[in-house]
Amino acid sequence: MSKNITPYKDSELGKKEQVAQMFDNISGNYDGLNKVISFGTDAKWKQKILKMVTASQPKSILDIATGTGDLAILFASTTAEEIIGLDISQGMLDIGKKKIQAQHLDSKIQMVLGDGENIPYADNYFDVITVAYGVRNFENLEKGLSEILRTLKPGGQFIILETSVPTKFPFKQGYAFHSKVILPLIGKLFSKDKTAYTYLSNSANEFPFGEVLNNILRKTGFIDVKHLPQTFGVATIYHASKK
Repeated sequence: MSKNITPYKDSELGKKEQVAQMFDNISGNYDGLNKVISFGTDAKWKQKILKMVTASQPKSILDIATGTGDLAILFASTTAEEIIGLDISQGMLDIGKKKIQAQHLDSKIQMVLGDGENIPYADNYFDVITVAYGVRNFENLEKGLSEILRTLKPGGQFIILETSVPTKFPFKQGYAFHSKVILPLIGKLFSKDKTAYTYLSNSANEFPFGEVLNNILRKTGFIDVKHLPQTFGVATIYHASKK
């Protein structure tokens, strides 16, 4: 299970603290490297999520593992009156706040330092909760999903965007080369943290995806669970709801 994979093998810190430290370290060039690594497809996947969220006309949205706030900023175009970007990395949040200020969205988006496994909001609070590339960084996946279920309103929607592993030739082989060779190499060449992108690659390869993750969501208590593979299966959008 991915919870056994940590950014720093020799660290005495728990996974959660290591992840926060790692994202603090790479926050300065995270956005730029992300665009290079995903060949720009990441933006298209997030636009699909925006359409899903917009259709539900939410009043309140929580974006967990918001990073520098890309999804939260997209959600500013929806009917939402309250948008919360939650992340455990202060470094990522600081960059996100600058982006939000530059677009004059301070009054609509709050960037909050917090833990997705201990969400600091009441039961049945949010109409929509999203997590992009964050569930695989949970120290305890089931606990994080249970917290999301707790804070989601009945009938609310939960959307995950996460990397996945293609299963068909030649995309499976191409993905393996990209994730095991290209991704760590780019990280070593351009990132302040030389091991961060190796961790991101390893955690992506080991994290459950497709019907396996669907079943974990169902076991947690989510209903109407479905998954939508993106770009030959290199990423997947998951959609679920609460009774």
